[in-house]
Amino acid sequence: MTDAATVTPTRSRLLLPLDMLRGFLIGMAELIPGVSGGTVALVTGLYEQLIGSASHVVNAAKALVVGGERGRVPGAVTELRRTDWWLLVPVLAGMGLAVLTMAGVMSSFVTNAPEHARGLFLGMVAMSVLVPLRMLPERRRPAWLEVVLVVGAAVIAWTLIGFAGGHAVADPPLIVVFGAAAVAICALVVPGVSGSFFLLAVGLYTATLDAVDSRDLGYLAVFALGAVTGLASFVQLLTWLLEHHRRSTLLVMAGLMVGSLRALWPWQQSAGDAHGPGTLVAPYDPVLGPTLLALLGAAVVAVLVVVEARSSSDA
Repeated sequence: MTDAATVTPTRSRLLLPLDMLRGFLIGMAELIPGVSGGTVALVTGLYEQLIGSASHVVNAAKALVVGGERGRVPGAVTELRRTDWWLLVPVLAGMGLAVLTMAGVMSSFVTNAPEHARGLFLGMVAMSVLVPLRMLPERRRPAWLEVVLVVGAAVIAWTLIGFAGGHAVADPPLIVVFGAAAVAICALVVPGVSGSFFLLAVGLYTATLDAVDSRDLGYLAVFALGAVTGLASFVQLLTWLLEHHRRSTLLVMAGLMVGSLRALWPWQQSAGDAHGPGTLVAPYDPVLGPTLLALLGAAVVAVLVVVEARSSSDA
């Protein structure tokens, strides 16, 4: 009798172009301060599948290093067979393509039209808060405790974003690049937490985008190594939280997304890094453009949520 846990997940090959597009959108989100790739993964319905597949890859690497009940190689092969490669590979390819082709474009958009860019992303993230709330299982804790979780997470995100206006570091040591990548990649898998904002806080956002745009392979290799290390150490914790404390974890995610809106208010008095957050101020010219883009962004996410809900119910 075949062990069900070792069976390779079956995913329709017809979804490959769509999954690559989803990966492209996740990669673009990670280039934008204040927008989380995890949020886009949630909206497009891939979040838990990606976290699960990443967890199996991490378990395979762990089996090769420390062994297990099945042995080193058999244990690693078992975990790799559990991985949904027909999902993971096109999503990663889409993300890589977005980073390589859109880094300069997105940096220019955020710099040259900041009010319009923030308006668009404000509408998208605000509507995206509905996604983790729709995924909540039955409530088992007092309502006041859940309110505390959401508000606390929102306050933490709001406060930390205020520290993300640090000055850019022109020639960062590679050990610093490694450490920053390890932390920033953790933000990639947490909706509402922007890895780009962490890079801003430590002064590496501009240097990283410049390295991507100029194909600085040395910098990018160290950054990639740090990212893999950080992902391997964090993804299993997140998987465990979603399995054992699902409602609380989703509520915290929703709170982080609400708090991240601090970075996306269109009208800010610029301070520190050109890409970083400034002091929130009352609307000034332009007003109509950012407002319309906020509504457009919200409408796009709403359509995606409805499509995902219908496809899930039909499955």
